[in-house]
Amino acid sequence: MTANVDGLKMNVVTTSPNGVVGADTIFEFHQRGDAVWAEYSGGMIQRGFLVGTLDGVTLNFRYCQRQTDGVLDGGSSVGEVQEVHGRTRIVERFQWASRDGGGENVFEEIVGG
Repeated sequence: MTANVDGLKMNVVTTSPNGVVGADTIFEFHQRGDAVWAEYSGGMIQRGFLVGTLDGVTLNFRYCQRQTDGVLDGGSSVGEVQEVHGRTRIVERFQWASRDGGGENVFEEIVGG
């Protein structure tokens, strides 16, 4: 199975204590073949970008973002694209490059978004 995230709007419904994205952060995904990218903003994020690849249901990407307090951050992530109750979900394990630590985010498709 190969997932397709092109055109999806998603937000993060759960995050680790050191995560900075959340329900108010909206991600707009694009995909061409195995290339995936997204722009995101909202909540604590003024502007963010991710770029990566999708192999089957495994999403590998790098992200960079500017927070509303001016902090610049970035890192890398590996996620699994899932289908749950007719909606797309991404369970992502992230690792900061700009600070210590990592964690997990769960993205959910915004239906009608």
